[in-house]
Amino acid sequence: MLSNNQKKYLKKLAHPLKPVFQVGKIGVHDQFIDEIDHVLEKRELIKIQFLQNTFEDPAAAGEEICARTKAELVQVIGHTAVLFRRSKEHKRIELPKK
Repeated sequence: MLSNNQKKYLKKLAHPLKPVFQVGKIGVHDQFIDEIDHVLEKRELIKIQFLQNTFEDPAAAGEEICARTKAELVQVIGHTAVLFRRSKEHKRIELPKK
């Protein structure tokens, strides 16, 4: 569980990032989750964009993705979700203590 200071720090780091994935008409499916899982291991912090033609609610889909990948939902703004998960082998982000 991330503290408010840690979320604030991650939001600052995520601001300049471009979305790595886009969710469209097909929505969230198993192959999509596997790809997110792989990229989270490499990058730790990613953005996912929900296109206007998707039937998914960004907040609900973000929660589902986090539950299935064991990640943390940092924030959802409009059609964009930011996810964080500590990498086992490629640790790049040092979170502030509390």
